[in-house]
Amino acid sequence: MSEHGSTIRLPRRSFLTAGGAAAGAVMLGFPAVLRSQPKTIKIGAVHPVTGGLAEIGQACRLGAQMGVDAVNAAGGVKSMGGARLELLLGDSQTNPDVARTEAERLINAGAVILTGAFHSQHTAAIVPVAQQKRVPFLIDISAADAITANVAKSVKEGQQKVQYVYRLFITTAAFGRKAVQFMTEIFADAKVTPKRVVVIYSNDLFGQTQTRQFQAAVDALRPPFAIVETIAFPENTQDLSTEVSRVKAAKPDVIAPVVRATSGILLLQELAKQRVEAMGVISPGTPGFYEKGQIDQLKELIENVMDNVPWVNFKNPRAVKIGEEYGKRSGGKTFDTNSGYSYEAMEVMADVFERAKTTEADAVVEAIKRTSFKDPIMVSSGPVVFNDLGDNLNASTAMIQIREQKPQVVWPRDAAQTRYVFPVKK
Repeated sequence: MSEHGSTIRLPRRSFLTAGGAAAGAVMLGFPAVLRSQPKTIKIGAVHPVTGGLAEIGQACRLGAQMGVDAVNAAGGVKSMGGARLELLLGDSQTNPDVARTEAERLINAGAVILTGAFHSQHTAAIVPVAQQKRVPFLIDISAADAITANVAKSVKEGQQKVQYVYRLFITTAAFGRKAVQFMTEIFADAKVTPKRVVVIYSNDLFGQTQTRQFQAAVDALRPPFAIVETIAFPENTQDLSTEVSRVKAAKPDVIAPVVRATSGILLLQELAKQRVEAMGVISPGTPGFYEKGQIDQLKELIENVMDNVPWVNFKNPRAVKIGEEYGKRSGGKTFDTNSGYSYEAMEVMADVFERAKTTEADAVVEAIKRTSFKDPIMVSSGPVVFNDLGDNLNASTAMIQIREQKPQVVWPRDAAQTRYVFPVKK
């Protein structure tokens, strides 16, 4: 985070008591760079950059910093005299209580808007801080529906006056519908008919909500497959042998995990150890299968695993260019869900401030409501537009598959980078 030089300020009384000519002479005496120096818009960014989610949190932080750098390089927020964006960095340490206190610290340090926090429980912990302090909170990544829905409900019922919480990311309800849609389309395209799906999930807020919404989508859309069993495990487990034995006993055609980074590694290792047979592993949406660290560790065990996730639209030339720069700045890592959405959040914020022309909270909220950001770098069904719940109406997902040790989009067709492999041959 860069430090900015201080601007010399004369007491207001000096200007009131001095003659106009003298005051003008004083102003003319300022170096031009000081007279024209724009304000700085401070953004509080809370991500888990240490602890079990550190790799993901660091990707979010770098994506956000790159977004800030791009906005500033393009001249900053022009309607506010070229105001520059500045990140104030917070580390949730993979702990909801820490996420809340970090948000408070950043607000006290001057943050006029917040972003973060990847983990749904961390984000939920920040929400009351944003509402109580009247600081807009544009969530870059977190999917649990209740995060925005609860705030919208309290405002509608008159318990709170203004909703300060908005989400760029896709909701778990939309995750579930897209997962069922894409799985059905891929199975039909591959001319195969998997019938039995077993879900194994991390028993935290995200895992519970994601699994429930996937089941709800199956019930509503009635695909040619059924969820025959759902198996929960503690988020911080060190042993999945019992749960994988249950997966094996259920004789799945498809294994559908909802896991975190460390539990994703444990799961795939245990599936291989117990020689669990299935047509493939297809997640309805999980952050545990596309990070470079996981892929490097799992090697062939993760090859051909599919994951229904929000993803960068590499058919967009602008996204390709950003991805190349991210690779250089990250030591070769993929510009992905986390880095991509954190980057895009900075672009959307700049667009919001451009229209608000101020950092005053309620004016910023009104500008957020009027957003129609037409060049998203993420796979999307349209421009970034926020609905009455505060969610991005056009946020979407893509089905990625680990191919030759790299995550690549395989569905939908118009975003696909390569063709899928399914069923997976052992």
